[in-house]
Amino acid sequence: MRVLIADDHDLLRDTLVLYLQSESGMETEAVGTLDDAHARIMADEPYDLVLLDYNMPGMNGLSGLTRTMDMEGGQRVALISGEAKRDIAEQALEAGAAGFVPKTLSAKSMINAVRFMAMGEQYAPVDFMTAVDETPSNPLADKLSSRELDVLKGLTEGKSNKEIARNLDITEPTVKLHMKTLFRKVDASNRTQAALIAREAGLF
Repeated sequence: MRVLIADDHDLLRDTLVLYLQSESGMETEAVGTLDDAHARIMADEPYDLVLLDYNMPGMNGLSGLTRTMDMEGGQRVALISGEAKRDIAEQALEAGAAGFVPKTLSAKSMINAVRFMAMGEQYAPVDFMTAVDETPSNPLADKLSSRELDVLKGLTEGKSNKEIARNLDITEPTVKLHMKTLFRKVDASNRTQAALIAREAGLF
């Protein structure tokens, strides 16, 4: 069973390799970037499973996942993450990912998950997928869609429309459309006012 791990955190990547190589019949390679992962996929013998860190450089949200799945070779691709929320996991699974693996899993559970996915099954831990979000609700956030919140966060960080579009892997016209609706929902007349309202509400 051949597994490729792509994660930009050296310690975690090395730990995962140790976990998996302790199992008989498990052959593991590891890289630190998405580009390196793509290079290995093209150059190496086929992998049974490719594990991609959701937050490493080059991923651009879920686009890195879909681009890797679309490569020649037919490799199964799964996300690993220590920060991504349930909605990201759900979107990844809907897009056809082999699974979603939180970095909080125990070594034994991680190994079982990898074997499960490499054999053709789709994996996501039930307790993670059914956990109740304990983040206190924010009245302002409750008015906005998740994408509008993403755009608003970009505004509070002083990003341009082009930067927000690139970070969210959407087009500039789509960013402008989300801005128009969120301005109306938060009662703001421009991007600066919207950012101030968000900060005053303690959103970001």
